[in-house]
Amino acid sequence: MTTIINILTDRYADWECALAMAAGRSFYGLNVLTASPGGLPVTSSGGLKVKPDRAVEDLSPADFDLLLVNGGDIWESEDAPDLSTLLFNTHSAGKPIGAICGATLALARAGLLDRTAHTSNSLEFLQQVPAYKGADHYRQTASAVSDDKLVTAAGTAPVTFMREIFQLLGKGGPELDWYIAQHAAEHQAAA
Repeated sequence: MTTIINILTDRYADWECALAMAAGRSFYGLNVLTASPGGLPVTSSGGLKVKPDRAVEDLSPADFDLLLVNGGDIWESEDAPDLSTLLFNTHSAGKPIGAICGATLALARAGLLDRTAHTSNSLEFLQQVPAYKGADHYRQTASAVSDDKLVTAAGTAPVTFMREIFQLLGKGGPELDWYIAQHAAEHQAAA
């Protein structure tokens, strides 16, 4: 069974991976699990409390088919967990990784955005990471960007983030296109 692990931190942005988690579990029948630093319970910025399935420190790329890193304000603080080894090992193993909003900073710290097309909240947002060298590959776009098995998105793009994740898992098709169109309809200009 295809397994997705979503890394959550305290004050995670609960809306950013919610669609991917819900559609993955209920529509596609995927095994969707959560992990946190130390395996400790976390509370979202909206007050949702989660008791994770796993500790981040115990994760290995062999445990999952796709790794998600959920955004949240912790990624801009000194309390941000260092996921560099896990992210590097996951990418080296050929496993897809998705990072949204503040979590793109974790990919920047790991050096995974230096040679890959990507997006985030803004270029300046990523440039707060001193080691970031990927400015030439940054894409200013409202939609998620997928390249070299890395999916990145601004916090305002959870719908296209979900689409790119499922396409990497080979789950694209008419049903996914329909679902994305339903979300996009809200933002189309009135006739």
